[in-house]
Amino acid sequence: MNEEQRNMNEQAKPFKPLQPTKDYSAYFQAPSLKDAKKRGKEEVAYEQFSINAQFKGMGNGRKFMIQTFGCQMNVHDTEVMAGIFESLGYEATEDVNEANVILLNTCAIRENAENRVFGELGHLKPLKTKNPDLLLGVCGCMSQEEAVVNKILKTYDQVDIIFGTHNIHKLPEILNEAYMSKEMVIDVWSKEGDVIENMPKVRNGGTKAWVNIMYGCDKFCTYCIVPYTRGKERSRLPQDIIQEVRELAAHGYQEITLLGQNVNAYGKDLEGFEYGLGHLMDELRTIDVPRIRFTTSHPRDFDDYLIDVLAKKGNLVEHIHLPVQSGSTSMLKIMARKYTRERYLELVAKIKKAIPDVALTTDIIVGFPNETEEQFEETLSLYREVGFEMAFTYIYSPREGTPAAKMADNVPMDVKKERLQRLNAVVGEYSEKALKPYVGQVVEVLVDGESKRNKDVLAGYTRRNKLVNFRAPKEVIGKRVLVRVTDAKMYSLNGEFVEVVEKVEV
Repeated sequence: MNEEQRNMNEQAKPFKPLQPTKDYSAYFQAPSLKDAKKRGKEEVAYEQFSINAQFKGMGNGRKFMIQTFGCQMNVHDTEVMAGIFESLGYEATEDVNEANVILLNTCAIRENAENRVFGELGHLKPLKTKNPDLLLGVCGCMSQEEAVVNKILKTYDQVDIIFGTHNIHKLPEILNEAYMSKEMVIDVWSKEGDVIENMPKVRNGGTKAWVNIMYGCDKFCTYCIVPYTRGKERSRLPQDIIQEVRELAAHGYQEITLLGQNVNAYGKDLEGFEYGLGHLMDELRTIDVPRIRFTTSHPRDFDDYLIDVLAKKGNLVEHIHLPVQSGSTSMLKIMARKYTRERYLELVAKIKKAIPDVALTTDIIVGFPNETEEQFEETLSLYREVGFEMAFTYIYSPREGTPAAKMADNVPMDVKKERLQRLNAVVGEYSEKALKPYVGQVVEVLVDGESKRNKDVLAGYTRRNKLVNFRAPKEVIGKRVLVRVTDAKMYSLNGEFVEVVEKVEV
């Protein structure tokens, strides 16, 4: 081969982006209960978000797109990132072919969620060939798992940016570095005790809003990766939350959901005064917003004072999501849930006594390591005893880095699927049982929009979180209306529009 042929051969080779030369192992902390106990001693810093003047206008003439996977916390994180993008001058788009920046905001709770993200990265790869200037990023909980980042480094060289849940406020700096660098930009760790206030948000619609009241989790259930990806529990200051809710109320929002990995632990880390979720809810109860919810609760932290406040009702809705995960005390111990079946039932009894018309929903995992048929039957019996009105049900799948991942996943998949099927049959039975009494009643519905199945039908939810489908003018979308229930299905209600409850002022 002569020199000219060698040069032509080199030019014909496909371009491969430079791989990062830095050692990123220091960014990761392998799950350790021992180390986790130390992190609570770190002082929480409260800082105000601001964009450096040098980044102003960075996005002028550019468009961004964020694909969101996972929980409401991820949805809210996407709202914050969208706010930062727009503050930089970027314009939102839903067309991948128009986007100059595409971020995948990821979830690490279940393996299926991770597989969807990797699949999407594969689908997006051809866009990099068409548009070399496109920035492709992975953020969210998956980004803070060392195994995930290593897989991206090895297999998905089309990715330009990886950053974690603690680093959203650094998005302007991360984008700037990505534009300037030839290497993949990775920023997945920071002092996890920080609380950053005043970050811009782009909320979807003007009807429902999510408000973070705290971040992180210190419960360390053996199956859960969240305490390691979201960091330690740290509460926002009450005055900042109350101010945000007041502003949302002034803009006409009809429903606000308070968010946290464990909202019941709110305030426990605040030093100098005693203030918990019950105190916060009691103050928010006086604000002129029709509905206030919260998610997700941990039974271990659900105290009597909170129950007393919720019983006052008003804008505090009669729906509580209270994940139990299993009805077997021995299973709960292996899961490190730190309560027993009996303790959970005592809590339910207190709630029902204080709020007789409460709607209770839950989360349940089937097929956890070593789960016996007898233990699964305990879950079914607890479900019936509580009379849950709905549940999110899951087959256990190990998450790398959690204590449960080291246990033998010894329940066969066919047994897991069979148990899930039996559990879902009970869930359907009790959902239908809870919905039948609504027939003939007039209920208040907050209208979300058109039904996913029929654009001529509108859909919305009651205070007790029941889905209602009905026909009405499109003008009532975003408003609270009265609907007379005509039919109850297994998981939803059908009804007839009666009238608007209140005009929404935006």
